[in-house]
Amino acid sequence: GDDPVSGWIRTWDTLEPDRDKADEAVYFLALFVLLAALETTASLLSAMVLRLVEHPERWGLLAARPDLVPAFVEETLRYDPPTHVISWVAADDCVLGDVRVRKDEMVHLMVGAAHRDPARHPAPERFDPRRKTDHLAFGGGIHYCLGAPLARLEATTLLHHLIRRLPPLTLARRPSWAPGVAFRRLLNLDVARA
Repeated sequence: GDDPVSGWIRTWDTLEPDRDKADEAVYFLALFVLLAALETTASLLSAMVLRLVEHPERWGLLAARPDLVPAFVEETLRYDPPTHVISWVAADDCVLGDVRVRKDEMVHLMVGAAHRDPARHPAPERFDPRRKTDHLAFGGGIHYCLGAPLARLEATTLLHHLIRRLPPLTLARRPSWAPGVAFRRLLNLDVARA
């Protein structure tokens, strides 16, 4: 077919003469894409809804100004990204800033910390859906997330539907967060009518 998995199968079949290894490579690639998309998108959507319902004025703002929905999504990605750490392995010896990194050493981008840098984001501890912002939630360069456009589409679609179809909601109780370093995920998000 014309789908990505079929393309991966064709590519791996030409690169790897051992059919079992080719099948295994495609299996793990498809599994990674599926899990990466599910975990991070679910985390983005729940964090975004939390930011919407924790302060009732935000619901009213978006209901009155649906043009702010994309900015609300971007601010959620900055304020509370689904992934707080992105790790890479250096392909070659290099220098990052003033730190020497050797080939095959792991480098960690602390996304959550970078997004709270006051030199880059004025008043970074404040969630501001009107903020014009950039962020590292989807990585960057050749490692930029392939699913970023889909995640943005899903998030903006959800927000538009919430503010158009539901009455204003508020938190029924504070949510709990799953323990973890790299991923941030809500364990519950209990809401009620505002």
